[in-house]
Amino acid sequence: MPPAASRSSRSLRSQRRRAGIAVALSGITVVAAAAVTWAAATDNLVPTNNYNMGCLTGMAGGTVCRTDNASVTYYMDSGGSNKLEDIDKATVRTVMAQEYAPTDLTISYDSTPSWSGGAETDIYYAEATVPGSDEGLTWCNDNSPGAFKCDQQYVRIEGGGHYTPGLTCHETGHAVGLLHGANASPTLPNQSSTLGCMKKTSGFADGLGANNRENINANY
Repeated sequence: MPPAASRSSRSLRSQRRRAGIAVALSGITVVAAAAVTWAAATDNLVPTNNYNMGCLTGMAGGTVCRTDNASVTYYMDSGGSNKLEDIDKATVRTVMAQEYAPTDLTISYDSTPSWSGGAETDIYYAEATVPGSDEGLTWCNDNSPGAFKCDQQYVRIEGGGHYTPGLTCHETGHAVGLLHGANASPTLPNQSSTLGCMKKTSGFADGLGANNRENINANY
């Protein structure tokens, strides 16, 4: 997965947000600032203070890019050598419905995918061999204006039972810009349970978890 890089600007989103609360004192209404603690333990959605690599295209690009808008469409390969079996399709649908749809992203399936133009399908899932020792890989096929954004991303996961809920959640996380712990700010161990399915090696049934949900909602 992509290497770490440094970033000096942008304050941590894991700091407290401020909310205004109206308080009546002696007939005078004043606005007091109340601290609201954000649940996220770390900022792990690109860009972060420890990851500011621009979005590169191609499998060899090696970068994590965020999708270009909150309305995420996806397509699962249904023919040829890269098609997903029915059980794998069911896993993707479940992950999208149970993990990503409850966030501020709007998730929908695109049965007639677009591969070019201004309305490309955002995420394309395929089943095929992944280079090296990894079982899944995500890369940008078409980056979009904005240094960290991608208009269409490819998710490839190997067959033979590797399309697990945890790995599907993990690679989809990369497709919306989520990072490993070493690239987060502040950094976390890559296998920290706080990272949910974004642990470097995800568990079979790992879900997004509160930290990833908070980061998605804060950015989209």
